[in-house]
Amino acid sequence: MRTFRLWKIIFTLIRFGLDEVVLSGFPQRRIRLLVRLMTIGRRLHAPRGERLRLALESLGPIFVKFGQMLSTRRDLLPADIANELAKLQDQVPPFDSDVAVALIERALGRRIEDMYDEFERVPVASASIAQVHFAKLKAGEHAGKPVAIKVLRPGMLPVLESDLALMGDVARMAERFWADGRRLRPREVVAEFNKYLHDELDLMREAANGSQLRRNFASTDLLMVPEMYWDYCSATVLTMERMVGVPISQIERLRAANVDIPRLAREGVEIFFTQVFRDGFFHADMHPGNIQVSLDPDSFGRYIALDFGIIGTLSDFDKNYLAQNLLAFFKRDYHRVAMLHVESGWVPAKTRVEELEGAIRAVCEPYFDKALKDISLGQVLMRLFQTSRRFQVEIQPQLVLLQKTLLNVEGLGRDLDPELDLWQTAKPYLEKWMINQIGWRGWYDRLKVEAPQWSKTLPQVPRLVHAMLSEHGRLRQGGQADELMLTLIREQQRTNRLLRGVIVFGVAVGVGIALTKIWLASTFGIL
Repeated sequence: MRTFRLWKIIFTLIRFGLDEVVLSGFPQRRIRLLVRLMTIGRRLHAPRGERLRLALESLGPIFVKFGQMLSTRRDLLPADIANELAKLQDQVPPFDSDVAVALIERALGRRIEDMYDEFERVPVASASIAQVHFAKLKAGEHAGKPVAIKVLRPGMLPVLESDLALMGDVARMAERFWADGRRLRPREVVAEFNKYLHDELDLMREAANGSQLRRNFASTDLLMVPEMYWDYCSATVLTMERMVGVPISQIERLRAANVDIPRLAREGVEIFFTQVFRDGFFHADMHPGNIQVSLDPDSFGRYIALDFGIIGTLSDFDKNYLAQNLLAFFKRDYHRVAMLHVESGWVPAKTRVEELEGAIRAVCEPYFDKALKDISLGQVLMRLFQTSRRFQVEIQPQLVLLQKTLLNVEGLGRDLDPELDLWQTAKPYLEKWMINQIGWRGWYDRLKVEAPQWSKTLPQVPRLVHAMLSEHGRLRQGGQADELMLTLIREQQRTNRLLRGVIVFGVAVGVGIALTKIWLASTFGIL
């Protein structure tokens, strides 16, 4: 069965004219002629990206998911292929509602009638991984609440494992026979997809992601995130608050409802940069199907986020890299951008900084002939990643995911308001991040983090001193007075150095705070 499926994949690729993938390792003319006879009548007038998209769609939902993931890897793929794969959509008919009911009952251990009122047997949405039904909770503190129930498709795991194994086989063949196989690292890409898909199959993980995002925005009016009802959730079933809104792509409908469209565009950018620079935790699948706008009078004009299967996270190091790259870019400080690559440790040690700086200048300089509102930050990051590939830079997956999400946000923002100046909207968040990192606020925040550790260490100091003196006493009893004297002298010298260090540190902190305020005032006009 697996061999048959593998041959079907190979035949499908050839049928759509992707011979360069399958046959590059077979230069013999006879083989190529045989392939053309086997696939007589095929049409090859379409661009290669479109042919690849059609091939993936014909191979089924797992391959569609794979193509969607590949579209985010613009550091590996040519732009024409990545743009075409981004058009892939899950177009899967729903599975039988009786099966869905049985799956829900088995996962939650209760009958559907005991859990939900008004359970809608016809699903409202269907995709390759799951489908969604509407209902109302029947009992408990949330009784009567409208909910959306997401249930995984039956038998997904065996199909998933089988197709992933086949993808691994194809990746090994591509790496061996395809001219670009090694450069594109197909086995690593399949391994990344394996993790990505298994994460998406765990609905408890998705529920936890949604819960965290809801908590992050609980104190603002920027974003609405549905509440998760944990008593009705499992690895295969997710029950969450039902949200009612208009898809962000239906701009004319929003305009007819008197939604402030330019404000909506600005707030969309604000939401994204708040997630990135404040939380380091961002919704990484912000296509129009997952973003809605509320028309309810109590929450009119607010964004609604749905589907939390793909979430990106950034460490402080990642945020530092990103913020300083963007700030350096807008100052045309290409040497700083190159040095950031070196300091990150992602560039091989043998790389000449001047050469990398020149390559980055060639990427960035053309953008400064345009108005800031016409500059795509996502495109800048993408070009930087593509240039970095030439220097064998290992681009981190979380930054690639961020770049893909930033492109989505830019597209949404400019669809809403073509005059949106993304840089002016994003600049306050970069400035705030810099203040929190290098200003006195950042120093105070880090001090609060370290204080608990100090509180555990300081009480141990008397015991440590007593142990040191006891050791000295034992040395004296052994007739080693000279050695004791030398030890005490060294301890005194160490203490003196420590005191001098404390004094210097105090002075340095004071001077640093003053210089930081001066720098912020001169650079950004803020204190």
